[in-house]
Amino acid sequence: MASLHVLVATAVPAERDAVAEAFAGEGHTVIAAGVGPALAAASTATALTTAALEGSPYGLVVSAGIAGGFQPEAPVGSLVVADEITAADLGAETAQGFVPVTELGFGTVTHRPPNALVRDLVAATGARAGAVLTVSTVTGTAERAAVLRARHPRALAEAMEGFGVAEAAAAHGVPVLEIRAVSNPVGPRDRAAWRIGDALAALTGAFGKLAPVLGSWNPYDQ
Repeated sequence: MASLHVLVATAVPAERDAVAEAFAGEGHTVIAAGVGPALAAASTATALTTAALEGSPYGLVVSAGIAGGFQPEAPVGSLVVADEITAADLGAETAQGFVPVTELGFGTVTHRPPNALVRDLVAATGARAGAVLTVSTVTGTAERAAVLRARHPRALAEAMEGFGVAEAAAAHGVPVLEIRAVSNPVGPRDRAAWRIGDALAALTGAFGKLAPVLGSWNPYDQ
């Protein structure tokens, strides 16, 4: 669908440039929306509102960038496409453990991208589909990684923006997608082991294959 107007929200300029290298062109806008769910949501909502007021609303929003991968399912250098975008730490700590905000009677903690689009993108890129967690604090210990995996057994990756981007998209009634390239394992923080360059290259490769997938996607096929 060549006329589909797509907004891609990354966190930082390096991610924006990696995406734009393969996904530039008419109808595609790539922004560095900022780090963390709050700034990502605000920046994405601003871009969506501006486009709508100008009469060229977006038909798809994509949260994209690098991420930590849960091992061994999402090794460094691999691609993950979210089939659910979940806020991992939005809720309350209680004597019985963590309670998500939904169980407190408020809001939502998960957004689900269109199944057909996830399926076709996985087939085109060789990515794995699974849950991508949004956190406000990046995991830095094995203990925290184990807690997240126990709470979210389908999780493949964690990042800091997806849920915020998805909240903004949902407020505008626009479908959302999240694509992550794994730069480091989720767990003990070891910057020497990060492979950011490899992850950015994988992100560029993924977006090089996205346009044909969108060209055959029916937005009404959710």
